[in-house]
Amino acid sequence: MNDQGDGHIKLELREAWALITFCRPAKLNALSRFMKQELERVLNELKTNRDVRAVILTGEGERAFCAGTDIADVAILNEHNAKEFAQQGQQLGERLEHFPVPVIAAINGIAAGGGTELALGCHLRIASTNAQFSLPEIKLGIIPGYGGTQRLARAIGETRALQMMLTGESISAERAERFALINQVVEPAQLLAEAESLAGKIAQFSPLAIRACLQAVIHGRELSLAEGLAVERDIFSQLFATEDAREGTRAFLEKRKPVFRGR
Repeated sequence: MNDQGDGHIKLELREAWALITFCRPAKLNALSRFMKQELERVLNELKTNRDVRAVILTGEGERAFCAGTDIADVAILNEHNAKEFAQQGQQLGERLEHFPVPVIAAINGIAAGGGTELALGCHLRIASTNAQFSLPEIKLGIIPGYGGTQRLARAIGETRALQMMLTGESISAERAERFALINQVVEPAQLLAEAESLAGKIAQFSPLAIRACLQAVIHGRELSLAEGLAVERDIFSQLFATEDAREGTRAFLEKRKPVFRGR
């Protein structure tokens, strides 16, 4: 376990994917200042690991994925340092969103405030039946500051996002699935196995093609359709200079399983 200050992050390497666990169950895995720094360090470490084809992000126990920012850290903010505080949280969301391999959030219980915001930064989201999602900052007289006002509206629509933000109320995993906030809902005992199964399915394919899919979608979604199509064409054509593209087409014609090497 990587431990710094009052925050806990556990990193495990499993076959072709990495498992990152928030390990602060007594505080519902709430994010301390040190914990955010450690998460950023772990992501930086994994970014250069060519053996990692996917990342799973989850919380320890069944009660909470992440209950958001530690309120003790929020209580000491003022108008001068709050902007830097928000920027740090937003950078974590951007780090997840632009990570070179898929990041899967395995949401095992409460995802409140910053917990929902970090989950929104992940590419795929699986939740247990007891998961709950909320942006309750309105109850503190503030707003979400880790990207929630932007990513949630893009994910589920402006009116639904505003209702969550303006009331501070939680939505269930079932409702989150209806809103297309998450990919699927599973029983708590099956959550990690389902996330690992998904990571395994992804890991069998070319890491270059996987990265290209992420780049095309993440980069293209803020562009016009014509600009997005141009991005797609460029990335599509670049892949044909790779060994993996040649191996994939050759293996298909030879009726065998391809061996992708990320080259």
